[in-house]
Amino acid sequence: MEKYKTARESRVSITELMLPSHSNFSGKIHGGYILNLMDQIAFACASKHSQSYCVTASVNKVDFRNPIEVGELVTLKASINYTGRTSMVVGVRVESENITSGKKKHCNSSYFTMVAKDAEGKSIPVPGLIVVDKQGIRRFARSIQRKEQASSRSTLFDASKFKMEAHLESLGKENIKIRLKR
Repeated sequence: MEKYKTARESRVSITELMLPSHSNFSGKIHGGYILNLMDQIAFACASKHSQSYCVTASVNKVDFRNPIEVGELVTLKASINYTGRTSMVVGVRVESENITSGKKKHCNSSYFTMVAKDAEGKSIPVPGLIVVDKQGIRRFARSIQRKEQASSRSTLFDASKFKMEAHLESLGKENIKIRLKR
């Protein structure tokens, strides 16, 4: 296994025609279908980088920015943004293209944390990332920040440490009715 690799060496893309069988009740492509494709390409990219089987550890938020229509081509692009000891953050971008007009839309982007595994299912080290430009530095640094934010989110609302009083005032501005039992 190589000690370091560039993001370019592991980059993967796929393009697929969206069919009626991929649509939801409103006639748009089902978000779950797109999420499945995103997970597949994240797996392919991480496995290519690590040269091992990988599993999805987490998915950063996914915002569906634009709907995808039946008959459009959907292109997914995946690239390694960050490497830890056994994990990698894979950036995934989804674009659709109307094949008659050529108009392209950015549909969503997300970040998948993937972990490399050996044959027994134990986490194994992955090659580090060789960064070659400012965009690579930005992506790597942003991945570190995302990781730190996720950690602080999970501890802030831990049941044993949660301070209800600190949130009551802000909840008063929301669509909620609080009826605490005494």
